[in-house]
Amino acid sequence: MTCGHIKFQVSSGPGPKQREIPMAKPMNQLDAIVQQINRLPKIARVPVMSTFFGRAVKFAGTAGIEVEELTYSRCIVNLKNKKKVQNHIGSVHAVACALIAESATGFMVGINIPASSVPVIKTMKLDYVKRAKGDMRAEATLTPEQIEQMRTTEKGETSVKVVITDGEGKEPVIGEMIWAWTPKRR
Repeated sequence: MTCGHIKFQVSSGPGPKQREIPMAKPMNQLDAIVQQINRLPKIARVPVMSTFFGRAVKFAGTAGIEVEELTYSRCIVNLKNKKKVQNHIGSVHAVACALIAESATGFMVGINIPASSVPVIKTMKLDYVKRAKGDMRAEATLTPEQIEQMRTTEKGETSVKVVITDGEGKEPVIGEMIWAWTPKRR
């Protein structure tokens, strides 16, 4: 990602294509911080972004989530299958899977809304369809239309797509996150 630009996935034919849309200034304080972090070399970006969000969202920090990528249209969050996040059968706990889905979608919504608004999770629907194996990954995406809606309205809601995969690349959890953004209380 070039700082000050948004990359969108646009489908037109057999493969994904990138289209950059220039942005004048950060949408809010969170966006400004993320832009600064995204200027770092990739080797530093992941640990700095993960530490920042781990301190801002204590539960995410306690669980040890890793923020691999955060742009206006995509966020990838990883969670290692460590003892502290395991269930009784040795896989990542259901609530930890919910945490990475909520984190990936929420971080991305947070950088897209106006400074006068606050993001709020409205609905979290997770279907656990098979046993997860190994580390977990949540990839959330927004369409250009969703981003435009968030950036131009002080209040609204949208369903954010999230794909949750395990260490084998399978999708053991199917999720839907509906996020709202409302004006901050004055």
